[in-house]
Amino acid sequence: MAKSKVTKNALRAEIEIAFNKASAAVVAEYKSVEANELAELRAVLHNAGCELKVVKNTLARKAIGGEAAKSREIEDFLKGQIAVVYFYGDVASGAKELLKFAKDHEKVVILGGILDERKVTLADVKALASLPSKEELLARIVGTLVAPHRGLLTVINGVSSGLVRTIAAIKDQKAS
Repeated sequence: MAKSKVTKNALRAEIEIAFNKASAAVVAEYKSVEANELAELRAVLHNAGCELKVVKNTLARKAIGGEAAKSREIEDFLKGQIAVVYFYGDVASGAKELLKFAKDHEKVVILGGILDERKVTLADVKALASLPSKEELLARIVGTLVAPHRGLLTVINGVSSGLVRTIAAIKDQKAS
């Protein structure tokens, strides 16, 4: 049964909101993917701070023609049976999970997407996936900030422990 105009407008508005809220979006074709596999992908992406939505091409085109105009570059990928993955958090971890799933399930084909209002291809998505996650980058920054202090503490401890060892050696020498 056909959807009413009100329902279609609500779906279009939902797509517009998702495009505007997301920091990136990737379009994937999912022909012949079983429902349980798609549910598995949704769960994996949800854990990575992403959301997968199956969208109709015409509704997506209308959404990016309206309020989600910053996502206009994605229009070339809106062909066939597609799903859009919206990245709300860490783009790198979401891209890793999506690529891992696409590698295990050959029926899921990543077409491309948009990041910061620029079109990205499959190669760009792979490059994003190769980046360290946000948590890894924060750990590296903290490690870099702590390293000089740790080195200074080691030097200071080395001087005092060297003094203690020297005094102990003099004591042992006098005792024998």
